Amino acid sequence: MKVRKCNNDDLSVLTAFNKCLIEDEQSDNQMSETELYHRMKGFLETEYDAYFFGVDGKVVGYALVKNSSTSLYLRQFYIDCPYRRMHYGEQAFHELLRYLDVDTIDIEVLTWNERGIEFWKKLNFKERSVYMRYN
Repeated sequence: MKVRKCNNDDLSVLTAFNKCLIEDEQSDNQMSETELYHRMKGFLETEYDAYFFGVDGKVVGYALVKNSSTSLYLRQFYIDCPYRRMHYGEQAFHELLRYLDVDTIDIEVLTWNERGIEFWKKLNFKERSVYMRYN
């Protein structure tokens, strides 16, 4: 598993992955692909860095990390469907920590994303708060 920092040349792939992530976790984000592209571009131009995960020369997923917090914040983490159930998610996460040279990182998981919650708990994440929204 290789980790590579992304740049603006990677925006199309990052956008496609982000769209798949939104669909997978059944997010209420209704942004179009064009809007997602511009949002991702904005992330990379400010306080976020994106990273691709590669196996045998193929990009299998990505992460988006906010680097301006006291503790880094993992905003997005995605392994593409054909590469799931092969332990690439776990490998990618640990390689990302090594690459970033950190041992603490924060995440948020949508409450209805049971697979995501199970995945992160398996990696020893502990709940620290409940994020709520009034609509």
